[in-house]
Amino acid sequence: MRSNSKPQSPSQSSVNIKLILICAFFLLFLLLVFSTTSSTRQQQEPSPSPSISESHIANSTTACPSLPLTPSCTKAPPSLANALIHYATTNITPQQTFKEILVSARVLEKKAPCNFLVFGLGHDSLMWTALNHGGRTVFLEEDKAWIEQVKQKLAGLESYHVEYDTKVHQADALLETGMKEECKVVSDPRSSDCELALKGFPSEIYEIEWDLIMVDAPTGFHDDAPGRMNAIYTAGLIARNRAEGETDVFVHDVNRVVEDKFSKAFLCEGYLREQQGLLRHFTIPSHRARSGRPFCP
Repeated sequence: MRSNSKPQSPSQSSVNIKLILICAFFLLFLLLVFSTTSSTRQQQEPSPSPSISESHIANSTTACPSLPLTPSCTKAPPSLANALIHYATTNITPQQTFKEILVSARVLEKKAPCNFLVFGLGHDSLMWTALNHGGRTVFLEEDKAWIEQVKQKLAGLESYHVEYDTKVHQADALLETGMKEECKVVSDPRSSDCELALKGFPSEIYEIEWDLIMVDAPTGFHDDAPGRMNAIYTAGLIARNRAEGETDVFVHDVNRVVEDKFSKAFLCEGYLREQQGLLRHFTIPSHRARSGRPFCP
C-alpha cells in the first residue's frame, strides 16, 4: 500500500510492470466479451437452413438478411475500464511485485465476485477492485489526507478511515499478550477480551463474511509508526469467526519482524499455503463450524 513506500524500481522495470498490468486487464476484458457472446449464441435458436429454389433465386436481389431482434453490446465493466485507463496513464505502479500480485490474483480468479477486505489504501487499490469485478472490495486506511487525495482521482473506491493506537516498539509486549487464553477465544472482535482485537471499525466490517483479507497497512516502517500487530491478529479473528467456509488472508512485508512474527503466531504456520517474495498466503477455516478446533493446527 501507499504507506509502505519502497525504493522506486528502475524505469524499465516500471514500464514492464505497467505493460503486464495493461495486458492482463485487456485479456480479462476479452474473456468477458467472449463468454458473453458465447452465452448469447447458445440461447438463440438455430435458424433453419434456407431451401434453394427458383423463387428464392429470383427474389435474391430484393431479399435482405435479417438482423438479430435483440442485438447485444458488451461493454468493459467500469472497474476494469477505470483500471486500464489509470495504469495506462500513470508511471506509478503497485508496490507488490508481479509474482506477489499473482498469488492473490489466482485466489480472486477462483472466488470473485467476493468480499475482499484490504488494510491499506494504495496505488494497487484500483487493481484489486478490478480483479474483484462484481464483488465488494473495501479499504481501511489510517491517513485521512491520503484518503481524500485518492478519492479526488478514484472516487469509486470504497474506503474508511480507521485509527491504530499501538506502535511498532510495543510489538514484543503485544506478542506476549497475544499468548494469553483470552486471545485464543474465537469471537466477534468487538466482544473479544484480547487487547489485540481492533474494535473501532465501522460495524459492517465485523458483520460481513470476508472471503479474502489483505494486510498491507498500517505503515509500520519505524518504531514510532503504527504497527500491524493488531491488524494481523484481527484479520485472523475475523476469518475464524465466520459461520462456515474459509478465508484467504495475505500479509505483505513479511521480511519485517512484526509481520513475520505476528503472521506466524496468529495466522498460524499450519495454515500457511504459500510465500512469494514478501507476501504470505494463509487459508484459515471457520472455527465456529467445528467446535473444539485449536486456535492453531
